Amino acid sequence: MPQVPAARNALRILTLLSLSDAPLSAARIQRELDLPRSSTYHLLRELEASGFVVHLSNPGTYGLGLAAYRMSAAYTTQQPLVRLAAKDLKAIAVFVGGSTHLSRMAGSEVVYLHEARAPKAVSLVTEVGVRLPALSTASGRIMVAHLPEAEVKAVFSASGEQRAYREGKDRLIAARQRGWDEEREEVSRGQETVAVAVLDHLGRPAAALAATFPAGSRDDDQRAEVVGRLSAAARRVAGKFFGGAGTPVRTHLS
Repeated sequence: MPQVPAARNALRILTLLSLSDAPLSAARIQRELDLPRSSTYHLLRELEASGFVVHLSNPGTYGLGLAAYRMSAAYTTQQPLVRLAAKDLKAIAVFVGGSTHLSRMAGSEVVYLHEARAPKAVSLVTEVGVRLPALSTASGRIMVAHLPEAEVKAVFSASGEQRAYREGKDRLIAARQRGWDEEREEVSRGQETVAVAVLDHLGRPAAALAATFPAGSRDDDQRAEVVGRLSAAARRVAGKFFGGAGTPVRTHLS
């Protein structure tokens, strides 16, 4: 028996709608799932309010909403990216004697979707599922650097960093031009990170690949080697998933 019947039934409704080639009436949903009439309408209203279901007034049926589409689109994008990058990230983690990550933008934050760690590497805060402000991480900044200016401003606004926009803009332009960004002890004490963006066919940031290792443990040439390996991995992922990185959109920061 499900421990949370309401949650279970909400998922059953979404599953039923996803398997139907046309919107369904509340009566049919109730009948198909053998649910009480009142519970069916309560669940549909809640799903509609959260955007997972849309109510079509004519002919009074329900279909999947935009939130359900976004979730399915996120899965379609995220999981293949992780699979394509995992081998390279593991090899780079061993090379640097630290950790590597794949992350994506989630509003004004980055969410970490994959971590590879070398033997005896320290545990970091950037574990899978963790969200951090994009502007506070190398991964987040290199992705923001490839966004159109209007979206960059939105990230600063949502992060409460409007006053830092001018200074931050210059840093983002520099990061985009050289193709990578870095941070030292901004996220984890005693650690530094370099990150590159994976660009989709439109030149937008689909993800970021990053390597984290003890601060000061590598000289400029060695750090350049790490960046080179990350960049090569990003190009391979983009080539396999998007057919090659696209041309960045013309509305970037300048």
